[in-house]
Amino acid sequence: MTDKDKLGVFIVPTGVGASIGGYAGDASCYARKFSMYSKLIVNPNVVNAGGFSGINDNMYYVEGFSLDEFLRGRLNLLPARGNNNIGVVFDKSIPQDVLNVHINTINAVKTVYGVTVSGYEITDESVGVNFSMDESGISNGSVQNPETMLRSAKKLLENGCNAIALVCLFDDPEEVNCDYANGCGVDPVGGVEAVLSHYISEKLAVPCAHSPAFADYQIYPGIVNPKSASEYITPTFLPCVLLGLSGAPQFVKSGGLSVKDVDFLVVPYNSLGSSAILGILDTDIRIYAVKENSTVLDVTAEKLGISSRVSVVSSYEDCLKQIQN
Repeated sequence: MTDKDKLGVFIVPTGVGASIGGYAGDASCYARKFSMYSKLIVNPNVVNAGGFSGINDNMYYVEGFSLDEFLRGRLNLLPARGNNNIGVVFDKSIPQDVLNVHINTINAVKTVYGVTVSGYEITDESVGVNFSMDESGISNGSVQNPETMLRSAKKLLENGCNAIALVCLFDDPEEVNCDYANGCGVDPVGGVEAVLSHYISEKLAVPCAHSPAFADYQIYPGIVNPKSASEYITPTFLPCVLLGLSGAPQFVKSGGLSVKDVDFLVVPYNSLGSSAILGILDTDIRIYAVKENSTVLDVTAEKLGISSRVSVVSSYEDCLKQIQN
């Protein structure tokens, strides 16, 4: 087997303050290097960057819930053949001027990239998104009315769509974490974004990702940290979601790629506690924990007693060298 034949999983959890990948597409350049040597499954948080995207043809874009299901062996990935047919669900709470900006965004992405977006639905009721930070500093939140998203998503699937982009109205997050623009702390909306996409993924088993909408879409004129910059130069974050979903794999019960095809998994050093990662401990998949990427979590291989199954590496560069050898 050559390096080109390998299949890896590159994860940066959402809303846990990852020093690399916790901001706006700032893990993309690392993932793209890995994808030069291996097919690479990435969660949206790795490559989403507002008006930009780090996705490429050697990556599989898989939302977090579905990625966990894949690693547990409950579903397989069927690589896309051509563009997926994306449907967009818009929160009824989004003001008309903000909605117009997003419709223009869809049309621009379709024109420039040839992405297929066949339609959109506006929810019949407000979704009701609230976000917060818990005592440990992890981004969190709640959704008052997820069923209204589900109804709209089902309509889009009935009309021939096979991937769903969600766009819900969010309050301005700057008051929750003013340091985010400076490349510090936790993305305040990341946790509840995962709640939204997990819900649709679990209910409908289709590729899904979320893009927040804000009533104030004015572009921020101040200088911000490079890690956060891509979110401050665009009025909408929808382009990266559409680009990721366009080539995202579909989910099947058999055939395609299974967890048995995975050779390695790369994750931040102290975020090893997910049930999916713990579920692959009895496989031959090599787990790499990267020390240069830390989070507000404190779940290491040592604390879990799984050091024999995890290779702790100092940096992504060192990790890639080990994978190549």
